[in-house]
Amino acid sequence: MLLEAVWIGFAFSIGLLMRFAGLPSLVGYLAAGFAISTFSTDLGLPAESSAVLEHVAHIGVLLLLFSVGLKLNLRNLVQAEVIGGGLLHFGLSVLFLAPALYLLLSVSVFTAVMLATALAFSSTVLAAKVLEEKRELRAFHGRVTVGILIIQDLIALVVISFASGTTPSPWALLVFALPLTRPILYRLLDASGHEDLLVLFGLLLALGIGGYGFELVGLSSELGALVFGALLAKHRRAGEVAKSLWSIKEFFLVGFFLQIGINGLPDKDAWVFALIMIALLPLKGALFFFLLVGFKLRARSAFLSSLSLSNYSEFGLIVASIVLPEWLVPLALTAALSFVVSAPINRFAHPLYERLAGRLIPFERDTRHPDEQPVSLGDAQVLIMGLGRTGSAAYDHLKDKCRLVGLDSDPARVELHNLLGHNVFFADAEDQVFWQSLDMGSVRAVILTINETEAKIIAATKLRQRGFDGLIVSHSMHDDDAAKIVRAGADQTYLTMSEAGVGLAEHVHQKL
Repeated sequence: MLLEAVWIGFAFSIGLLMRFAGLPSLVGYLAAGFAISTFSTDLGLPAESSAVLEHVAHIGVLLLLFSVGLKLNLRNLVQAEVIGGGLLHFGLSVLFLAPALYLLLSVSVFTAVMLATALAFSSTVLAAKVLEEKRELRAFHGRVTVGILIIQDLIALVVISFASGTTPSPWALLVFALPLTRPILYRLLDASGHEDLLVLFGLLLALGIGGYGFELVGLSSELGALVFGALLAKHRRAGEVAKSLWSIKEFFLVGFFLQIGINGLPDKDAWVFALIMIALLPLKGALFFFLLVGFKLRARSAFLSSLSLSNYSEFGLIVASIVLPEWLVPLALTAALSFVVSAPINRFAHPLYERLAGRLIPFERDTRHPDEQPVSLGDAQVLIMGLGRTGSAAYDHLKDKCRLVGLDSDPARVELHNLLGHNVFFADAEDQVFWQSLDMGSVRAVILTINETEAKIIAATKLRQRGFDGLIVSHSMHDDDAAKIVRAGADQTYLTMSEAGVGLAEHVHQKL
C-alpha cells in the first residue's frame, strides 16, 4: 500500500502544480516518475517500476487505443487533406530525420528509422484537450487535426505490429470476419444501459476480447483494442461509451507516464537530444502548414491545425516502449518538453495568427477548400441550428409553413437530411470562421436546438454582434442555462422538460 500511496501522492501533487502553471498534467506525471526515481532509496521504494505499475500502464494504453477506435469516422478520414497531409508529413519526416539521426547519433539504421518514426507523431491527447478547451473539435481545422492524428495512430499500430516480432497464428485470419459480429456488439451495447454495465462492456471489449483475444492469436493487443473500438464507432452511443471510460482511461494512463519516469532519470545526453528535437518543432509545424495549404486549406485553418500538431506524441513513447526501450527516457523528456512549449502557444493561437496573417495569407492557393466556402442562407425565413431530435421535429413542423434552412455540425446528420430533401448545410456554431463568412440572407427568426449550452450562448452572441435583430428562440434543460442564453441575446428560452409536461397535459385535456 505504501508504494501505491506514494505513486498517487506524487502524481496528484505535481500534476496539480502543472495545472496551476497552465501546463498539461501529463508533464506532471512524468516529473512525478522522475521524482520517485530520484528519491526511491530514501523512500525505501524499488528503483524500477513494479509489475503492478507495468500492468496498469498497459491497460492505460489499451483504453487509449480503444477510445481512438470509437472516434474513427471514415467520412472524416477519407479526405485528401487528412490522408495526404498525414501520410506525406510522416513520410517526409522519417525521410529527413532518419539519416540525420543515423549520422549524428552513430546508431544502427533500424534504430535511426524507429527514432524518426517515434518523433514523426503528434500528441493525440494534448491536441484533443487543447481543441476541446477552446471548443474547436468540430471546427474545420479541428476535424482536420483529429483526422491526421488518427492516421498517425494507425501508422503507429502498424509499426508496433511489425516491429514486435510476433508471428500470427493461422487463427489470426478470423480477424477479417470481425465486422460480421457488429450486429451482436450493437445489441449488447443497447442492452448494457447507461451505467455500470456500459463501463464493463467497454472494458470487456478493450481489455478482454480485443486486447487478450488478439494476443492469443499472435497479434498486437494494441491493435485488438483499436479494432473493437472501431467496430462500435458507427453506433449512436459510441460517444457515450467513450465518455463512460474517459476517467478510467485517464487514471490508467497516469501509470504509463509514471512508469517511464520511474524506470530512469534523464542524463546529460538525454537533455541534449530533447533540446535539439524541441528546436526542430517549428520545422515540424511549418511542414504541416505548407502541406495543408497545398491541399487548398486557407492559411488560417492550416496554421491552426499545424500549431495543434507541433508537438511530440505519447504514441511515440508507446512505440519506443516496445521497439526501443533504451531510448524511452530521452523520448519521454522530449515529449514532455514539447508539451510545455506547445500547450501555452496553442492557447494564444488565434491572436498569434492575427499577427502573422499578412505573411501567411500569400501562401494560400487561388481555390478554396469546399468545407471553407462561405455559407449563404438564401431566401430562408427561419434558421434552425442543430438538427437532433428537437431540431428535426421543429423542421418537420415548419417545413410546409415557411421557407426553412437548417445547420448542423454532424456531417452524417446533414447527409441524412439532404437525402430527405431538406435544406440543411454543415456548419459549427462554435467555429469563428463560420460566423465571419455567414450571409444571413432573408432570415427573420432563428431556433437554437443545439445540444451544448455553450454553443447556444455563442450562437446568440454572434448573431447579435452581426446586427441580426430578428427573433432568437432557444430551449434548455435548466433554469440557470436558460438565463445565460437570454443574456447572450436570445428573446426567449423554453425549458424543455416544462414544455414537454405542458404538451402532455394539453394532449390529455383534448382527449378528455
